[in-house]
Amino acid sequence: MPPPAEPGMIDPAEAAHFGRQAEQWWDPKGSSAMLHRLNPVRLGFIRAAADAHWGCNSAGFRPLAGRRALDMGCGAGLLAEPLARMGADVTGVDAAPENVAAARAHAATGGFAIDYRAGSTGAIAGERFDLVCSLEVIEHVVDQPGFVGALADALAPGGLMILSTPNRTPLTRLALVGAAEVTGLIPRGTHDWHRFLTPDELTGMVEAAGLTVTGTRGLGLSPTRGFALSDSLALDYFLTATRG
Repeated sequence: MPPPAEPGMIDPAEAAHFGRQAEQWWDPKGSSAMLHRLNPVRLGFIRAAADAHWGCNSAGFRPLAGRRALDMGCGAGLLAEPLARMGADVTGVDAAPENVAAARAHAATGGFAIDYRAGSTGAIAGERFDLVCSLEVIEHVVDQPGFVGALADALAPGGLMILSTPNRTPLTRLALVGAAEVTGLIPRGTHDWHRFLTPDELTGMVEAAGLTVTGTRGLGLSPTRGFALSDSLALDYFLTATRG
């Protein structure tokens, strides 16, 4: 039986669920296939948000050079490594030690000097980051307001926070908890629909933590283009916030 969850942490049972998939994280046809399909859109959104926030040259290859970036809930590094390629000094934190081990091993093969840590928000207590990312993570967290508050505490003045999560709608109940798990696109037991947050709920948590929400953007699934940015927030969405 897993130990009780600490406030703000990912449910230990869910951490164990993802840890069992550690060896397949980098297999685009494995249990993390959906994340591989999501990653190009996620990276494009982060790049555009960073360019807009810091006035970066959109044609540059290392827009995050000289900045610290946090990937909270990093898995085996699907986001952390591209952030490092963009020039960031990256810290990746994950609740599953198996994922951290897989992330370190993969980073070593590519020569990435990423600071991977096993744990949750306590692993970065007292530290500050220019960019704080936590994508498709908060829906697995027990104390969601506490989690958001800890991420906000980690955001440096003038920094940028980017969160993404499924919306709690009939569509996600059908598509993410129903059809996707039935067809095997997402491993069974990955999602608890009741933990999904609406944009208004997540906005309230972020604002209560002292940040300013600067926008939300939908992530949709097109039959012809696959995952793509969307005006609809019904399936999944990004939220950006700043600290003045």
